[in-house]
Parts: sequence; structure tokens; C-alpha cells
Amino acid sequence: MHLNEFRKPQDIDRVIKFLKKIDRKIKIMEVCGTHTMAIAKSGIKGLLPENIKLISGPGCPVCVTPSEEIDAILELCRKNRDLIITTYGDMMKVPGTNVGESLEKLRALGSDIRIVYSALDAVEIAKNNQDREVVFLGIGFETTTPGTILALEEAINNNINNFYIYSMHKLVEPALRALLEQPDFDIDGFICPGHVGAVIGEEGFRFLVDEYKKPSVICGFEAGDILIGIFKIINQIINNDVKLENEYKRVVKTEGNKIIKEKVEKYFKVSDDLWRGIGLIKNSGLKLKKEYEKFDAITRFNITLRENNKTTACRCGDVIKGKIEPNECSLFGRLCTPENAVGPCMVSSEGACAAYYKYLQF
Repeated sequence: MHLNEFRKPQDIDRVIKFLKKIDRKIKIMEVCGTHTMAIAKSGIKGLLPENIKLISGPGCPVCVTPSEEIDAILELCRKNRDLIITTYGDMMKVPGTNVGESLEKLRALGSDIRIVYSALDAVEIAKNNQDREVVFLGIGFETTTPGTILALEEAINNNINNFYIYSMHKLVEPALRALLEQPDFDIDGFICPGHVGAVIGEEGFRFLVDEYKKPSVICGFEAGDILIGIFKIINQIINNDVKLENEYKRVVKTEGNKIIKEKVEKYFKVSDDLWRGIGLIKNSGLKLKKEYEKFDAITRFNITLRENNKTTACRCGDVIKGKIEPNECSLFGRLCTPENAVGPCMVSSEGACAAYYKYLQF
């Protein structure tokens, strides 16, 4: 099948007719937040029969950042008033443990917190403010790690000594393994993230079929891509033919991007990391190696995470794990809206709650 064929309404209609003939319940998880938003925006869920469910997974980097990490960032701002914090915009409204506290609120109170569109912007800010220290909040999965690496190399090559990285980068495979190991995990197949696949390659998702026997398709982000992926996953299920398929061959290669993978290995060490809703996952995070600790904000500012046992009615963690849909949370659309978000799933442009609120709630 070719994507161009599925840009025609009549071909999409054939796929939908096929899917509506399926008489068994099937649950498919899309792992990527960009897929979540694309599915909601394009109306794909409304085209599917009720027995075929698309469930959002832990694919939004802002959403999976735990409250302990957010609290540590906020404390860093409060204790270091001359510090310049640089971050992607999605992080600004993520609330900490204390109700109403966020980077946006601290900026309103005078903290120097700046939104950047790339990690290199943060290095440029450090160049222009050499009398002040600048911290870049490095967040995201394998896809955004290369941008952080570019910034690190720029700082190294230009001997910039007032630039630091707070690495919160995470790896997709350990998180999926953690979900799959849960006894009540009942997902039948996976739509695998194309952006991550461009870095780690097809082989990065091989474990899903070899070890866990879950039908899996690497997908792009157009409606046609996603429908093809759903079609292929269901074909595997009904034919009992579990395999890994790459629908996104125009971007994702078998081995991935070797250059990026080598650079990640050069600058970062794999470490245990906390995930919102899931907890501590072994070997799921990336921290700067010791030889680059002069650029490490965690070392420079002695950042430690404090255990957070505070309970909340927000069920963002259950949404991330695919246990509930956003509208099953009692706060959704009532106390929790994009303008007054209680949890990060409603804040991020890739969050399942934000996607549901914007495109699906009515």
C-alpha cells in the first residue's frame, strides 16, 4: 500500500468499511503524542466502530515528567533569582505539587524564565548574558535529544562556561516494557512513533513482537498513515500473524540514525528515571556523563528530587498508562481545562487530555 492512494476519499472509505466488519474488541495504543493529536484532529476515532479502541500511551514528554521533577525546577528558580531558565513552551504551565504554582506563575513574580524554540537558542542567551548562569530544561524522548546535543557541542566548541543542561530526556523502550509487564495491561497492538523510529530504527521496536507478541506498525502522522497502521495491526490480529511492520519507510530505516545514536552514547549515560503515573523505571533516562558534568545543572545546583506522596484527583497517570480515557477523569472539562490545567496531560499540545478537550469532547 502507498500513502498517496490513501489520500483519496474512496480508498479511505474502503479501509473504514473493512474495519467496520471486525466483530471482536480490539484495543490499540498509539505511543506518540503527535499521533494522539493527529488522531483527534483528523476525526479517526469517530470513523471507527465502537469495538475498535485507540488508547493513548506514554508518548507526551511533558506529561510523563513527574511532579517531583517539576517541584525541583520550581525550587531551582526560587533559590536562584539571578538564574535564567530556558524551556520549551509546553513546560510553562505544568503545575507543581502546590496548587497554582508553575514556571508561568514564577515568571509573573519576577523569575527570568524564557521560552525557546530550540536548545541552540538557550546557548545564544548564555553567550549574550555571560555574567549570568543559564539552564536549559532538556525534555523529550529520542527525538529531541539530538537538539540538546547540538547545544552541548556549541557550548563546548565556544568555551561557554555559564550554560547548563538539566537533562530529563527519556527512552521509549523501557517505558513500554514497564507497561507490558503490568498484569492488567490489555492492549492488543501498538502504533509505534515514527519520529522516535527515525532515530532508533525499526529494530528499536523489535522487542514488541519478539518478546511480547504484540502486533506493531511504525506509522507516520497523516490520517492515511494512521489508518494504514490500524488496518495492518488488525490484519495481524485476525490472521494470528504477529510481526513488526514499517509503514513509514520514507523516513524510518532499519538501523535508524547511526550518527545520532553514537552521539547519544558519547555524551549521555543511561540511568534509572521517574515517570509520572508509572514510577521509577530502570535504564529509562539519559543524564550527562561525568566528563561533561561542568555543563550539568543537576551537579552545578545540587538538584535532588523529593518524594511526593500527595494525593490528587487528577488521573493523568492513568491516562498515560492507557487505563482510562481523558473524559473518565472527574476533573476533565470541569476543574481541569487548558486555561486552568490541573495536570500536564491538559497542558501539553501533545497531551491526551488536551487533544480530547479540543477535538473530541463534544
